[in-house]
Amino acid sequence: MNRRTLTELDYFRIRDEIAGNCVSEEGKSLLEKYEPLTDVKRIDEAKALGKEWLSFLLSSKNSALTSWPPIHQILPVLKTEGSTLLQEQIFALLLFINAKENAEFAIENAKEDLKLEKLYELAQTLPDFTEAKNEISRILDDSGQLKDLPQLREIRGKIAACKREITVLMKKYTADSSLADALESNVPAFRADRQVLAVKSSRRAAVKGIIHEMSASGQTVYIEPEDVVRKNNELIQEEFHLQQEIRMIFHELTAKLRPMQWLFAKALPVMIKLDTTCAGAKWGKQNRCNYVFNCKIIEETLQEEPLLLLQARHPLLGEKAVPVDIRFMPGKRILIITGPNTGGKTVTLKTIALFAMLNQTGFPVPAAEGSRLPVFSNVFADIGDSQSLDQSLSTFSGHMKNIASAVNGADKNSLVLLDELGSGTDPLEGGAIAMAVLDTLIERKAFVLCTTHHGILKNYGYTHESCINASVEFDNTTLSPTYHLSMGIPGESRALDIARRSGLSGKICNAAKGYIANEQADVSSLIKGLSAKHAELSRIQKEMALREKELADLRRKTDLHELKLRQKEMDLQKAGHRDSQKFLLESRKMLENLVRELKEGEVTREKTLKVKAFIKEIQDSVEQAGQKVEQDEENLVKDMAVKEALIKQIEESKKQKKTAKKRLKNSEALALAQSLASSEETASKPVQKLEFKSGAQVLVGSSKRQGTLIRLEKKGMWSVQIGSIKMNVNQKNMILIAQDENSKLSQPEITLDLADSQKINVDDSKFPGSRPMFELRLLGMRVDEALKMLERQLDLCTLHNFPKFSIIHGKGTGVLQQAVQDYLSHYPGIANFSFAPPEDGGTGKTYVELAV
Repeated sequence: MNRRTLTELDYFRIRDEIAGNCVSEEGKSLLEKYEPLTDVKRIDEAKALGKEWLSFLLSSKNSALTSWPPIHQILPVLKTEGSTLLQEQIFALLLFINAKENAEFAIENAKEDLKLEKLYELAQTLPDFTEAKNEISRILDDSGQLKDLPQLREIRGKIAACKREITVLMKKYTADSSLADALESNVPAFRADRQVLAVKSSRRAAVKGIIHEMSASGQTVYIEPEDVVRKNNELIQEEFHLQQEIRMIFHELTAKLRPMQWLFAKALPVMIKLDTTCAGAKWGKQNRCNYVFNCKIIEETLQEEPLLLLQARHPLLGEKAVPVDIRFMPGKRILIITGPNTGGKTVTLKTIALFAMLNQTGFPVPAAEGSRLPVFSNVFADIGDSQSLDQSLSTFSGHMKNIASAVNGADKNSLVLLDELGSGTDPLEGGAIAMAVLDTLIERKAFVLCTTHHGILKNYGYTHESCINASVEFDNTTLSPTYHLSMGIPGESRALDIARRSGLSGKICNAAKGYIANEQADVSSLIKGLSAKHAELSRIQKEMALREKELADLRRKTDLHELKLRQKEMDLQKAGHRDSQKFLLESRKMLENLVRELKEGEVTREKTLKVKAFIKEIQDSVEQAGQKVEQDEENLVKDMAVKEALIKQIEESKKQKKTAKKRLKNSEALALAQSLASSEETASKPVQKLEFKSGAQVLVGSSKRQGTLIRLEKKGMWSVQIGSIKMNVNQKNMILIAQDENSKLSQPEITLDLADSQKINVDDSKFPGSRPMFELRLLGMRVDEALKMLERQLDLCTLHNFPKFSIIHGKGTGVLQQAVQDYLSHYPGIANFSFAPPEDGGTGKTYVELAV
């Protein structure tokens, strides 16, 4: 990458700011050498780690990385045979081990909750330092101080004894009254780490010993008494012995750590990678960033936007940055940005290029989720004034030199930035050169971002299929730029308005306005009209996006409601089973007592009344239970009606997204066809004899929910299938209706015509209803049976334009899970499928989205 270009984009400034988030000096030093990569695999690897770090930082987990001193210079010393590490060097290795263990512990604890797969995989490569830590901890404590080892304890005891004896001897001199007039001070002084007495120069003979020093005035001499000299010599010998013993301890410890040097050499790059990727995520958290998706450089046939930045904010502008949306349509390679001066054209150009470079370094960018960027092999830029007196370059010459370099070096993987293209010379010739330059860059298939004030380039952007216009908006009320970017339309330069705001007199501005040709006014009117239409389109798009969000929320509520209905049904079944067991147990006890009384004596009227009362009590209990079941069933049917209303509302909202004209025509044609078909069908259909039997259609309860009779459970009580729910209903609470041939529950098969004229026969005997389910349950099924159910569900989804559903297949041995995943991966109508989040079933449940 061109370093001059990266400097103009403020890339190094942002990179160094990110490096400041490293916890280690080694990580910071390495990150400060980073430059954009071109290897997509390495970029994706860095971003994958960064994404997981960002997820970790946004959680409530404790910090995973702690700082450690630099150890890269210690490792060569440790490797050298016969070397001895210093105490602070050994302590640095201990701190590194502690940092490694903290990172391992934090990542492993958060692996399941936050899905830290890449971080965990990287942390698993860290070696075990248990033996090294034990050896170091035997010598040093947690603060890095030398422990009280047995081999040192005796020497330290001798040193302490020597110091006490010296103190006693010195006190003998300071307390001697005969020396009171000879001593300058009663407090001993230190010279060369030895205790001495400050004696008056005139009385130096009063104290026998060695003179260490004389004061500058010559009035005081510092004498070490003879008996103290001997003790000080003993102290020095013991202290030397102590240091010698400490050096021996560190030498032996170094020898024990030497075979483990390769462990530190292996762990250090891993820890640095953890540190640098975490630093990028920390910066991303501070600046509300996201990791964008890498897309391949656009091809002519590509049907997705090659560059899409949502709510992009230049990081150096901070809170003053105005978020902008920048999107390239498929097949577009040239973005021409126009608009007023100081409107943000150059900032927008720099923002796109800077984001591309940050992305290629593995860093997040201040943009919303869903953004994506190509990976460029090189970046060329002509930004600012390239005038140079040393090289005899004018402004225009400097521009041409940069542009020539870009044109000569650009290819299909290059990004070219051209600020104020065609400026600095005659407008006519400058515009012609600009168009010729763009023609050449289009031939080379380079990715080009340029800003300009030339009206002819605005027209060029409209007439060339590889170009797209964009403009920075201008507020006509305040006569100032808004810094918002409008894609698809050019902008006016508004030079007169900017000049007036900058202090140029109104008289001069009015005179300048008079020089503008009339045709220019026509162009301005056209641009204003386009701007108004673009604003209206943006408003509609925002409304549609809001509506889609509401639909998604509504669908989630519907799915939740369905789950609650299923749970309620299960609770009712469990409660009914418990009540039945309790009723059976109590009735059995009462019956046994009555039988025993009857056997014990003759049958009397009193005993007969007891039997009748028992039978009546059973009948009353059964009736009460039946009434309770009927009430619960009626409530359940009401809840199902609410669900159907929500589904109906979703379907109606989806239809509203079509244009009014097309909707009107389609709905009228469909209504007419249905009306005719219904009339013919009614006229030709024979009168059915309605009776309660298996397969008959009924309306259940007060809500008139349609269902199908399955079988007669007992007199007056039928098992009924209502949608995906099966329940027992009293016959008096149901109304028979005419049989609907198109919605029979037991129809043997459904045949679908596909685009390739093939036929698919689907067994429908195990699939309730003729509509797809929000949640397909395959638990307990064999693979072949489950795949038939899945095939039936997908066919119904296609028929009913049903976009999403979920599959509960469980985890188990993984056979059914794998079979479902394989089937979905080869089914042509699947847009996307993925496992559910942990809170909704995880790998035991799959979300499916169809391309409807």
